[in-house]
Amino acid sequence: MKILELSLFNFRNYEEEHFLPKAGVNILLGENAQGKTNLLEAIFLCCLGRSHRTPRERELIRYDQPLASVLLRCEKGDVTRSIRVSLSQEQRRRVFLDSLPVQNIGELMGQLNCVLFAPEHLSIVKQGPSERRRFIDMEISQTYPSYFYALQQYAHILRQRNNLLKAIADDPSLLKTLSAWDEQMAKTAAFLIRQRRLFLEKLSELARRNHFEISGQKEGLLLRYEPNLEDEEPASILNALESGRKRDLRLLSSQIGPHRDDFALILDGRDLRAFGSQGQQRTAALALKLSELDLIYQETGEWPILMLDDVLSELDSARQGFLLERVLPVQTFLTTALPVEKMQGAFLFLVENGHVQPG
Repeated sequence: MKILELSLFNFRNYEEEHFLPKAGVNILLGENAQGKTNLLEAIFLCCLGRSHRTPRERELIRYDQPLASVLLRCEKGDVTRSIRVSLSQEQRRRVFLDSLPVQNIGELMGQLNCVLFAPEHLSIVKQGPSERRRFIDMEISQTYPSYFYALQQYAHILRQRNNLLKAIADDPSLLKTLSAWDEQMAKTAAFLIRQRRLFLEKLSELARRNHFEISGQKEGLLLRYEPNLEDEEPASILNALESGRKRDLRLLSSQIGPHRDDFALILDGRDLRAFGSQGQQRTAALALKLSELDLIYQETGEWPILMLDDVLSELDSARQGFLLERVLPVQTFLTTALPVEKMQGAFLFLVENGHVQPG
């Protein structure tokens, strides 16, 4: 899996640019605010149909312009595909796969897989459960589009159920309609919980190996799934929903379900978020991202695109060396404001004021 070309039109600070990356490691060198991260954002947009930096699509359009677009051509196995995302100040974004319109963003999942590692991904380790749920959902969706559709369905059911709980407060006669939503919620929740459990079991083993190597065989990392509901059988989930109705009606929101799941990172028996040092948290985040890379390859048979956004400055020389050695079989986009040592299989591109040229 590799990107052959990337064309930008009025995207962020790019007026019009045509970038032809290489199959190996592409080093994007430039000062801050020149457009390095914008290139990665454009790739991410084509992989997952959304930005990793903002939910507001208008922010992706160059200042004072009505339209923008990103066109990406990639090679997957023996097949060449094209993905185009059109952005407008007036309408929602439109996505095209091989020139055909994508009706549901789920159709894009798995077409071009990617792994992004940026300094803000320390939040997976340091911040609250929502960051870790987002991490899980994004990665499972790339390898199993059916999970993405189930996630969409669950979000719809959850919204409707919460709206109904509020409506019941004004009209108690609506209480009898709650059972229908509970049944739908239980069925979809069971699927999500099962998939998350399987995913974390696989990822935990890979993370253990990667972390063991990065830490110099000194520390053991474990990922522990902490579901809001232990039982993944629809009947048990339905019973839990019914048992929790009084509380839901009192708080006017659904208090149980996979939307409240979490997972813990355990380092040598201790919760890393609470007791880990900054260095240990960075090492765990790096191990997670490399394991994500390994798992996608394990599940699909192809390496995903790897994007490293200014992460070398966050790692010491030993971790930098380990990371750069691991990326060799993968098409990689590495942004940096600091010159890096020449490495085998690497190609340098200079990024300045919305333009990319070989260095």
